[in-house]
Amino acid sequence: MDIWNHTSLSDFILLGLFSYSPYDFFLFSLVLLASATALAGNILFLLLAQADRRLHTPMYFFLSQLSIMDLTIMGTVVPKMAANFLSGSKFISRGGCATQIFLVVMVGGAECFLLAVMAFDRYVAVCHPLRYPVLMNWKACCLMSLASWMGGAADSVIDVGMVFSFPYCGSLQVDHFFCEVPSVLRLSCTDTSFFEDLIYACCVIMLLLPLGVIVASYARILMAVINMTSTEGKQKALSTCSSHLAVVGLYYGGAIFSYMQRKASARTPAEDRAISTFYTIIAPMLNPLIYSLRNREVMRAFKKVLGTWRG
Repeated sequence: MDIWNHTSLSDFILLGLFSYSPYDFFLFSLVLLASATALAGNILFLLLAQADRRLHTPMYFFLSQLSIMDLTIMGTVVPKMAANFLSGSKFISRGGCATQIFLVVMVGGAECFLLAVMAFDRYVAVCHPLRYPVLMNWKACCLMSLASWMGGAADSVIDVGMVFSFPYCGSLQVDHFFCEVPSVLRLSCTDTSFFEDLIYACCVIMLLLPLGVIVASYARILMAVINMTSTEGKQKALSTCSSHLAVVGLYYGGAIFSYMQRKASARTPAEDRAISTFYTIIAPMLNPLIYSLRNREVMRAFKKVLGTWRG
C-alpha cells in the first residue's frame, strides 16, 4: 500500500530484479560489483584508445563506439534499479519508462549494426590489406558508425510510439527491474498481438541481416587465413577475429532469447529478468575484457600509461 500512496495513476511500478529473499542484499552487491567492473573497464578502454596513437585505427574506433553503447545501456538501467532497491520507492514515470525503452532499444539496434560493420572492417583488413586505408578511411568509419546509431534510433522511436499508444489499466506493476518492451506490453488491457508480430518481424530483419554480413565476412576471412603462408599473420588474424566473434556471441545470445519470440507471454518474468541482466550488465562487463586481455596492442598501451602514471 505504501507504494500506491506515493505514485500517481500515470506511474509504472518496477518490481525490481530480486524476489524479496534473505539473499537480496548479497545479490544486489554482486550486481553492483559487476556494474562497477563494467564501468571501469569500458572507461579505461576509452581512455587508452584516446591516449595511445597506435590505437587510432578504425578497429579501435569501432570498439570505442561499442564501449559507449555499453556505458549507455548500463547508465539507463543500473542507477534507477539501484535507487529503487535502496530507497524502497519503486515507481517510474511514464516519461522515465519511455526514456528507458528508447535508449535500450536504440543501443540494442545500434550494436547489432555496429557488429556487422566491425566484421566488414576485419574482412577488408585481412582480405584486402592494400585497399584497407582507402576503403576504411575516417570519413567512411564515421558514416558507418553514425548509420548504426541512426538505425537503432529509428527502431526505438517506432517502439516507444507504439508501446505508449496502447491503453494501460488496472495494475501498472512491471515485473522487471527496468521498462522493457515485452514486460510493459503485458500490462496493456487491449490486444497487442499485431504489434508483437511486428516486433518479431523487425527483430528478424535487424538481427539476421547483420548476422548474414558477419557470417559472410568471416567465411571469407577463414578462407584467406587458411591460404596464408605466415604463421604470425595467421595467429594475429585469428586472435583479433576470435575476440570479435566472442562479443558477437554474447550479443546475439541475449538478443535472440529476449526479442525473437512472438508473444510477450512466451517467457516467465524471472526468465526475462535473467536474460536482461545478461545483456545490460554481464555483457558490458565481459566485452572490454574479451577484446583487451587477448590484444597485445591494448595491453602495451595499458602498460605504457601505467608506467607514465607511476613515473
